[in-house]
Amino acid sequence: MPRLGGMREVTSAYTVSIHYDRRLYRQDIAGSIAHARMLAKQGIIDDDDATAITNGLQEILQEIEDGSFEWRPELEDIHMNVENRLHEKIGEAAGRLHTARSRNDQIALDIRMFAKDAINEVLDAVHDLRSSIVLQSEANITAVMPGYTHVQRAQPVLFAHHMLAYFEMLGRDADRFRQAYDRADVLPLGSGALAGLPYPIDREFVARELGFSRISRNSMDAVADRDFLLDFQSAAAICMMHLSRMAEELVLWSSDEFAFTRLSDEYTTGSSIMPQKRNPDFAELARGKTGRVFGGLMALLTLMKGLPLTYNRDMQEDKEGFFDTFDTLLATLTIFADMIDKMHIVPERMREAAQGSYVLATDIADYLVDRGMPFREAHGVVARLSEYAVGRGVQFEELSLDEYRSFSDLFDEEVLAISVESSVGARDVPGGTAFSRVKQAVVEAKTQLLSEQGAESDS
Repeated sequence: MPRLGGMREVTSAYTVSIHYDRRLYRQDIAGSIAHARMLAKQGIIDDDDATAITNGLQEILQEIEDGSFEWRPELEDIHMNVENRLHEKIGEAAGRLHTARSRNDQIALDIRMFAKDAINEVLDAVHDLRSSIVLQSEANITAVMPGYTHVQRAQPVLFAHHMLAYFEMLGRDADRFRQAYDRADVLPLGSGALAGLPYPIDREFVARELGFSRISRNSMDAVADRDFLLDFQSAAAICMMHLSRMAEELVLWSSDEFAFTRLSDEYTTGSSIMPQKRNPDFAELARGKTGRVFGGLMALLTLMKGLPLTYNRDMQEDKEGFFDTFDTLLATLTIFADMIDKMHIVPERMREAAQGSYVLATDIADYLVDRGMPFREAHGVVARLSEYAVGRGVQFEELSLDEYRSFSDLFDEEVLAISVESSVGARDVPGGTAFSRVKQAVVEAKTQLLSEQGAESDS
């Protein structure tokens, strides 16, 4: 057991959150300035006091920005550190700032404001990554590669079509973050500790000052709600899952076995004993960091699951995981945008892999169907044909017409024209991998990015 003095240090440090909630200083000060202005507008405090409070808070913001502010752990959190410094600067008037406010609705305000700012940064980073994907797709629009199921070569596809699948995934991620933003965009200030306030406050004024679209409707829910953080954590977990899937493909594609891509030297590292190695460490780390983002979601779900209304001190633990998730996701998105942008594609190797396998089997079955054979029967014919080719160590393109006809009289010379290019071209349906469809998909993707960028800059 620690000595008494050591035990006091442990217990005094146990409730301290300033080492991480200091990140909320901009939001905390902005919220306090808006609150002070509202109090003066409503005649709850004097204009002179509101002016002194506002000027003092702006000076404190500058002190924090330039690094001269002294953070004091014994004051526990961001709120008390700022309020104590304000009292040092302006005296008794500082005590009027907390009129008609509780730390419960104050922290709910701060974290909502931070979440909104964080989501906007994430949306910008998602946009940049999607742009990099579109640019790589457009630059390699004719590159053919094998598409896979079960990590087995399945059918030929365009590389651009493959990459645009991630464009779609990240688009859904962006939608989820926009939904999370909407649910964070609710002003809780004015709820007090839990029951509302006995002052003639103007919550709509504060909402306008701080850029909130609406105010909370239930004071108890407002101080107890962390669903908006769960929305963020959930959206982040799904987004990191998508990035981890992309990371896995980049690891495979950059290996000697695939050799479809070559990652920039900035995003690979060497081995300590094997000088020839170019390890895709950044992609691998993204896979690993996905687990900590999943953990952040599970930690917050577990934190909230047993809490009665309203605020409980457990909720102090909502921030570290959220900050870590935000930092991890933003860094990963930023790195991936640049890594994809600088990735070198090897189209000849991709085509060789597509051609050097039996990915045309479905096309040959479709060929028989087009000549009247039921698909299930055609499937059986081509299965036997595939076994025949594999047994002789040859590709479909190396079979003679006589060999084809030994499996079905429906085969004619046109079967010899089936190729990876004809296979890709045959998928000329909406959402398919045909060149014309993928080219149009790139155009639509670029239009979508421009539209989203314009909409978000206007909001």
